[in-house]
Amino acid sequence: MPAQNTALHFQDAHELARAIRQRELSSRQITVHFLDRIERAAALAAYSEVTAARALAQADAVDRLLDAGILLGPLHGVPVAVKDSVQWEGVTASLGSGALQGRTSGQTAAALRKLAAQGMVVLGKTRMTEFAFGLSGQNPTQGTARNPWDAHAARAPGGSSSGSGVAVAAGLAPLALGGDTGGSVRAPAALNGLVGYKPSTGVISLAGCLPLSDTLDVLGSISRNVADARLLTQLLAGPDIDDAATLAFPANAVAALRQPARRGAGPLAVLVPEAWPAPLADAGRQVWELAQENLAQAGFTPTPWCPPAALSFARMADDNSLVLAYEAYRHYGALAEDPAQPLWEVVRARIAAGGRIAQADYEAALLRRAADMAAFAQAMQGVDALLMPACDQAAQTLDAGDARHAGLGKLLRPANFLGAAAISLPAGFDAEGMPIGVQLLAPAGGDAALLDCASALEPVLAPAPRRPDLSAWGL
Repeated sequence: MPAQNTALHFQDAHELARAIRQRELSSRQITVHFLDRIERAAALAAYSEVTAARALAQADAVDRLLDAGILLGPLHGVPVAVKDSVQWEGVTASLGSGALQGRTSGQTAAALRKLAAQGMVVLGKTRMTEFAFGLSGQNPTQGTARNPWDAHAARAPGGSSSGSGVAVAAGLAPLALGGDTGGSVRAPAALNGLVGYKPSTGVISLAGCLPLSDTLDVLGSISRNVADARLLTQLLAGPDIDDAATLAFPANAVAALRQPARRGAGPLAVLVPEAWPAPLADAGRQVWELAQENLAQAGFTPTPWCPPAALSFARMADDNSLVLAYEAYRHYGALAEDPAQPLWEVVRARIAAGGRIAQADYEAALLRRAADMAAFAQAMQGVDALLMPACDQAAQTLDAGDARHAGLGKLLRPANFLGAAAISLPAGFDAEGMPIGVQLLAPAGGDAALLDCASALEPVLAPAPRRPDLSAWGL
């Protein structure tokens, strides 16, 4: 690659798309650049499978179309990484499990078909927590993606979309598609200094994706900024006959999402500390307080928000875990109960626990979910977004019992239980230089207003973005 292109890997997706449209660079040049970095950064273990031949063929095809005057979409020619759970016909999809190692997909997920139809180039499949059941991102069975912010100690990359977060943070993809069932897009984003957007349930079709929880699963993006997250979601949003949730999602909410971003933030609230579902460690508290100071200096005055008595964020986090485990057992219980299957024992125990949940308790949780969604929407009237912590601490070193990041789940899971739109934003660093994020929530269907608020807060929360030192990884 020419010398001026050495920083391509840290350019925003919309900037890469502009360079392609204006013929400053071809999609093939950009794709080769990322494939070269991926090959040199094998130690980061961001990808479970690199689809280099397919990616180059896609890049050549979209370059030929552009030569013919055909532009497929606003991200025409831009590379993207995709979580392993998003199926692609002829490519392996093991859900991060040794029990499914080598299994090849016989279909292509609706979301991946849309990416290709928009002219995007898929670099490959990214690593994930086994069966997407865990937020630290740890996976001893297939290998854990390495958090690039610490070259000396193996820290949590965030999960379950661990490889997607590492790929974007390390400049191995300009943006990535992940899944979020209990925080699995926002966790890797928060722990890698990125933007992680979980749309409302029903915005993006899950058809062709391998499930963890049919009720809670959502596809979302990991990107460098809110603008890229919004753009990728605009390309993927819309009804799909093969996903009933997309058919039930209000058409006017999708239309609002596709409108240009509004300037400035709408009414903003902040969750009072006594309502947090988990306490913050000292570093998390310091970053949270710094975020409040930065917002105040920029003229933002969020209204303190205390939820109705029945709307406990801690209880919703627990209910989300109950629903997730119950439904995960229906999909993978037979594998978990078979001692011959090579599952990580931590994940095996999590899945097996779902088999001990009574159906009546599961159904009661679903009834509470419907009531909570209605109560949250009612209580948030007149407010576009709710600000709250995304993580209690920065990424810690990995622990065998995978218990060190429990607070991460408690803070992230309520948004999934509410079917809410949620986005994590970089907000600062701990004393060791590890990223910490905050998040915004909006009631289901409030995605457009949420993203408007996120766009306004983004430069205030992280006025001087940092990137990890990648020299130790040969990059």
